[in-house]
Amino acid sequence: MVTHLRHVGLAVPDLEVGIQFYQDLGLESATSQNRAILRCHGHDQDQIVLVEGPKRRLQYICLGSSDERFQALQARIEAEKKIVGPPAEIPGDGIWCLDPDGICLNIVVATPADSLGGPETTAPGEPPAINTPGRFNRIGQRAAPPRGRENRPRRLGHILQFTPDLKKKVWFYTEVLGFLLADRVGDALAFLYCEGGSDHHVMALAASQAPGLHHLSFELGDVDEVGQLGMQMLEKGHRDGWGFGRHVIGSNYFHYIRDPWMGLAELYCDMDYIPAGINWRPRDWPVEDSFYAWGPDMPDDFVTNYEEHH
Repeated sequence: MVTHLRHVGLAVPDLEVGIQFYQDLGLESATSQNRAILRCHGHDQDQIVLVEGPKRRLQYICLGSSDERFQALQARIEAEKKIVGPPAEIPGDGIWCLDPDGICLNIVVATPADSLGGPETTAPGEPPAINTPGRFNRIGQRAAPPRGRENRPRRLGHILQFTPDLKKKVWFYTEVLGFLLADRVGDALAFLYCEGGSDHHVMALAASQAPGLHHLSFELGDVDEVGQLGMQMLEKGHRDGWGFGRHVIGSNYFHYIRDPWMGLAELYCDMDYIPAGINWRPRDWPVEDSFYAWGPDMPDDFVTNYEEHH
């Protein structure tokens, strides 16, 4: 059983351009053997590993498992004859395998690093005080953050992949890797969470003509941080992807920013959390209700698989 998402490996045409984009997003970088390792501030875990390649593409996904579940997980993967060796340029422990689309997965025994996300927050202080009609939780205090405040993502929360065979991909991630289905949109989208408790989705899958990476999603502390960091990225000259708004599936607030190669980075906060053992019932959402509760109109190219077209 997979317990959490650890990091992703991305190939990009220009390493320095990629580093600058994610530094602007608030991540911290270090270089090692022609690779760039990016982490979230205060989160002692790799989040993105960048290497140079002819085009932007998803190179691999690193997933964590618990020690007591790892052997059973390895046996299921071996039964599917999906075990492979690691990429030559990426040292790593654990097992390496291919999913049905040929995407390389690295599964290691590990626990997620402490972060400011999840139900047991390590953030100091009390929950944010919000005034609502007839109930004043913030009295005699100003709440608006200073305009120039630095906003940094807490962690890589989830990724969304394109797939040419959604049914087969969902089967592999649920029956072999142990993810559970949170919600779906017919034969177009599936949202998967971790059995031991996780955000509403850690892995999302979208039907397309070819494999590809749609977006990486980074958790921030609150609505103000999402709004401010999105605005700050636009002020630095990065392209708007979509937002600010609120999703229906997962309930999170969002703002998407285009990376230099038309990929997307999602800034999000306040996502639904599904704990272990709950009788969660997946819902099959109609397309018209599946993308957003409010916000600007979705751009025409939001669901374009740019890895397919480049």
